[in-house]
Amino acid sequence: MLRRANLLLAALFWAGGAAAGEMADSELARAPSAERVTALQAESAQKGWAAVAAQLRAAAVRLYEQHGAQAQAWYDLYRWADLFGQTEHQAVSRWVDAIRQAPAGHANMPTELRVTERPLGVLAPPELQAYVMGSQDFSDQFFTLLSPLDQPAMAISILAELWRRNPAEFKDYASLAIALAVVYDVPPPPDWPHGQVSAQALSRSLVPPPEIFGFLIKSDRAGALLQPLRKLPASELKYVVDTSAGFDEMLWAQRKVNVPLAALGKIYDIIRYRRDRIEAGALVWPQTSYRLPAILQAGGICVDQAYFAAMVGKAKGVPTLIFRGAGLDGRHAWFGFLDGSGHWQLDCGRYADQKLVAGFAFDPQTWTNISDHELMFLSEGFRRLPLFKTSLIHRQFAEVYFNGGDFAAAAKAARAAINIERRNLEAWDVLLAAQERMGAPPRQVEGTLQEAALAFQRYADVEADFKNRLVRSLRGRGETSAADFLERSMARKYEASREDLSVQQAHDILGRSMEKDDVNGSIRTYYTVLNSLGHGAGIGFFDQVVRPFIEHLLKNGKPGEALQAVKQARQTLRVEPNAQLDRELSALTDRVQAAVR
Repeated sequence: MLRRANLLLAALFWAGGAAAGEMADSELARAPSAERVTALQAESAQKGWAAVAAQLRAAAVRLYEQHGAQAQAWYDLYRWADLFGQTEHQAVSRWVDAIRQAPAGHANMPTELRVTERPLGVLAPPELQAYVMGSQDFSDQFFTLLSPLDQPAMAISILAELWRRNPAEFKDYASLAIALAVVYDVPPPPDWPHGQVSAQALSRSLVPPPEIFGFLIKSDRAGALLQPLRKLPASELKYVVDTSAGFDEMLWAQRKVNVPLAALGKIYDIIRYRRDRIEAGALVWPQTSYRLPAILQAGGICVDQAYFAAMVGKAKGVPTLIFRGAGLDGRHAWFGFLDGSGHWQLDCGRYADQKLVAGFAFDPQTWTNISDHELMFLSEGFRRLPLFKTSLIHRQFAEVYFNGGDFAAAAKAARAAINIERRNLEAWDVLLAAQERMGAPPRQVEGTLQEAALAFQRYADVEADFKNRLVRSLRGRGETSAADFLERSMARKYEASREDLSVQQAHDILGRSMEKDDVNGSIRTYYTVLNSLGHGAGIGFFDQVVRPFIEHLLKNGKPGEALQAVKQARQTLRVEPNAQLDRELSALTDRVQAAVR
């Protein structure tokens, strides 16, 4: 008792004699000590975490301005204090706003949330607070991964639940704990992991976090997994914990599906392909059970093959993704996995003639689709390198300056981040936002947009986004010809390599014409777009260009012109007999012919 009292008095004395805002440069030159963390906890009990966060923010900024990247540890300490100091009401309100803005809401989310004014810090036991604030690796992983779409109160509550279960295992499998916290904070949507199976056959619910945490740890220690969980970061483990298979199915997969990691892609073909279901149009799983053994016994179509392979991979501790894509028949699915060398294999089960078709995969952290560039970032793994981590520090302080209203300093820090790693996408966003808030002239902003597009020319969706922003800027200051030229050149560039982006450009061009021109003008634009960008295009072009334009013509009383437009589309697009696009065109033709009569 006497020793405990002396330690407490020492902590209180240290906190009172050297508050965070008064820390000497000599202390800031070192990583925060355990004693400093204890002192901050004691100070928060008196003043509140919000006051401590303000002091730590000032100290971190001071250190950054003196020593740059050395400020990371103190910045992370500030972020913990800031997070713990937010009230439940504040944090959840910000999360709700982010969900609405994304938008990332879905039917399985709660419609009402009961929140209080208590600070989030009370959700974490003091011992957990001390551990996370004192662990640089934990802080780096957690805050690098944390998204505005994560429900912070639930994430902290999950961490606390896992900590109380077994603090020693929590520390040993800290990355796994983080992955569970950011995945299990929000329920999955009703169409996860895919929409071609009923809710009766497959429950869309996640098991309690402590249970999957314990199961995976036990499996790892028993040598039943193909990937050692303690060597994987939380950013990849989140693709392990997002399983919809039950524990008995996962055990079955561990014991019955024997395949080495290098050959995991072959699991896709273990499931017998049911062409009879395709011919009958039975795209939804027809049986009552969607358990892994049942799929193996019954066989399935591509989405079932992808699901089976991905769930077996997760059961064996391998990060996996299910891709849903629109191909020549309008339906296809494949899967990807993280191999033994740390590279993502993303084409397992993908047809050779669909290499240019973008697939959709859930990010289990946000339950939104993973962007194409994010998939490439995952595959390249450059964000694990020290150079990117240094760039990240500068971007983080750019955000601190921006949020504090110092836009010139924000632009300077963002530029420092970009100079170190040009693929730091968020740094470009901060730089552009800071230029806007400083009232930079349009030509300067356009120069930054051109520079950003060049930096991401290997990432088509990011390049297209920056160029589209450039198009809007040019159009906004009356440079219509330059904007039109850039827009059409983008569509031609992506036509051969990224049909989806080319289709988006075609959609934008035609949509603007339908909004501003008369019907005859929009008809001319339609045929220009169809003839220049539609040759060999598939169902995406039909969905984004042909169908909306036919609806536009019918709405404006032009059924004859609509019939000619849909006939020309059939002659121009890539239409395979009896495939999805063939059926969609036939149905649309019948509808237009009925209107002509």
